[in-house]
Amino acid sequence: MKLLVTGGAGFIGNCFIRHILNKYNNYKIINLDALTYAGNIENLDDVKNNPNYEFVHGDICDKKLVPQLLEDVDAIVNFAAESHVDRSITGPEVFVDTNIKGTLNLLQSAKEFKISRYVQISTDEVYGTLGKDGYFYETTSIAPNSPYSASKASADLLVRAFFETYKIPTLITRCSNNYGPYQYPEKLIPLFISKLLKGERVPVYGDGMNVRDWLYVYDHCSAIDAVLHKGREGEVYNIGGHNEKTNLEITKILLEAMGKDESYIEFVDDRLGHDRRYAICNDKIQKELNWQPSVSFEKGIRLTIDWYLNNQDWIKNIENKSLRSKV
Repeated sequence: MKLLVTGGAGFIGNCFIRHILNKYNNYKIINLDALTYAGNIENLDDVKNNPNYEFVHGDICDKKLVPQLLEDVDAIVNFAAESHVDRSITGPEVFVDTNIKGTLNLLQSAKEFKISRYVQISTDEVYGTLGKDGYFYETTSIAPNSPYSASKASADLLVRAFFETYKIPTLITRCSNNYGPYQYPEKLIPLFISKLLKGERVPVYGDGMNVRDWLYVYDHCSAIDAVLHKGREGEVYNIGGHNEKTNLEITKILLEAMGKDESYIEFVDDRLGHDRRYAICNDKIQKELNWQPSVSFEKGIRLTIDWYLNNQDWIKNIENKSLRSKV
């Protein structure tokens, strides 16, 4: 099989590429990535010389480039997205461009080249927020509350429309919060580790009681693998870790692991439109595709913390690039 993986230099995308290359020695991957601030080609230094891997620097919105890459491609897995909620609040335009217009370009190209599988990587945030009880199901109504989640929900609806109208063999996955190696240090876990390494306090939104379901990134990759190969066309599959933790709980876990006390916590004004709780029901993917997470949160968070502590130069390089881009 030959895959076009978009956004493969980002957090989840690079882990998925590594997963596929390690598992299937006869698969070929084209990695299309625009290398925006969150894309880091160095994330894939360990596979760059693999003969089954090719990197192309480009944008999923490019109407000339995308079709050129689809010759002999069997499937598209679309990770490419702007994904940081805070950035979507201050600048939603780029989220519309990449997440909606870029997805549309991929779908139109998939239609033209009769791609056999198209997998859209989405998020549980399209469902909105939950109360103290209950879960997100694939049948839960879409009710996004941020410009980011609205752009992802819009993309999901385009994917559905292309299946219903043109019979493009599409699938959608909606995952809970991922954690693990290579995550850009604007997200909670790598950001807090980075700050604690520098002896800085960590900013916790509101009262810190917002709940997220945490999923180890390589478990997510194995689920996408299952959906790509065995999922039913036109379907949505939720992917969760069944690890509900408040932001304050995650913060205290990180503090303890790094030998810091709670004086390093700084409570800050809550994010605008901050969803209170996310929780995913995995029943569908478990029953249909025989997938379930294999890494416990206790093991996964330890692996994650150790990775960042052992790769402090990776964090420094990203921070230095970010500073240079602002000069």
